[in-house]
Amino acid sequence: MGESRSQAAAPELLHYRPWRGAFRPPAASVWPIARVALMSLFQKRMFWIIYVLGLLIFLLFFFGQYLLSWAQTQAGETEVQMGGWGRMNPRHLIQLFRGLLKLDGGAQTYYNFFSYQGYMVMIVLALAGSILIGNDLRFGSLPFYLSKPLARWHYLLGKGLAVAVFINLMTTLPALLLYVQWGLLESWDYFYERFDLLVGILGYGIVLTVTLTLLLLATASWLRRTVPLVMMWTTLFFFCRLLASALVDGLQFSPLWKLIDLWNDVSLIGGLCLNVQWSERRLGYQPPWGDAALVLGGVSLLCLIYLVRRIRAVEIVK
Repeated sequence: MGESRSQAAAPELLHYRPWRGAFRPPAASVWPIARVALMSLFQKRMFWIIYVLGLLIFLLFFFGQYLLSWAQTQAGETEVQMGGWGRMNPRHLIQLFRGLLKLDGGAQTYYNFFSYQGYMVMIVLALAGSILIGNDLRFGSLPFYLSKPLARWHYLLGKGLAVAVFINLMTTLPALLLYVQWGLLESWDYFYERFDLLVGILGYGIVLTVTLTLLLLATASWLRRTVPLVMMWTTLFFFCRLLASALVDGLQFSPLWKLIDLWNDVSLIGGLCLNVQWSERRLGYQPPWGDAALVLGGVSLLCLIYLVRRIRAVEIVK
């Protein structure tokens, strides 16, 4: 009787339940790392404020193309008197106006959109760099990631994927929507005749994504905090731009000095992808395409080397 009571009163030992699901390779951890980084970014109110401001630029292009296309279809073929300017066909006038505003669905339209939207992207990335990777180094979260059965490049790919998703949500995806809108407004032949623009949009997005992603991860892992990161990005993309413009446009130095302006280098390669036709005067103040590509490739390679060395320096306890 006493033995049965002791057996009944003995507590059951706690134990972990075995994992019954399918094991996935370590490379599958890239998306969870990116998802956590994006969620931490989406929870910030400042992100949504700047995103809405960036969305206003997209709406300006979107409704600008629609309104001008609608006005051109509603205008008659009869010429009207334009005061002292003589007589002019309203449709030709609207077409001329669309050309001046660069809302004619050509390469310059998408180039201008990437240029304007890129400034909003740089502002958000400068504010979000410490959230994406800087805090992992400051508060010791990186050793937790690396203590799991995944390699260092899985972590870098996850963070880079988060930055890439954000950049393309603000630039490439809206540009593709503008491309589809223009084809629907004009004719289906636009998709076949201007297929090169689709390739150019994707090419510009890739150049922008690779350059800004590596540069952000490298500077954020070096500076970690928001204020120094904002100052660094201000120096790279605004001070260097003013300095290059003063040296080349003002003091008539060699156009090669504009290579220090990374944003100008990105714009040059992006314009090459879109096949933008530059004026001869502007080409005279720009460095060669190959030199700009070489600078961007060198900067990206240096950022990647620094990231690998920085991550390897973290002590891991497994």
